[in-house]
Amino acid sequence: MAADPRDTDPIDKDPRESEMGRRSDGASTSLWLVIGGIILLGLAVYVISAVFV
Repeated sequence: MAADPRDTDPIDKDPRESEMGRRSDGASTSLWLVIGGIILLGLAVYVISAVFV
C-alpha cells in the first residue's frame, strides 16, 4: 500500500487555503454575469443604432 504524499494530512494544511477554495466557487457566477452584461450591452447598442439610423 502506498503512503500518502507529504503535507497532505488535513491537520498540516493552512486554514487560509480552504477559505480561498470556498470563495472561488462563486467566481464563475460573477464571470458569467459580466459576460452576459457585455452581450446585453452590445445587443442594446445594435438595436438602438438600427432604430435611429
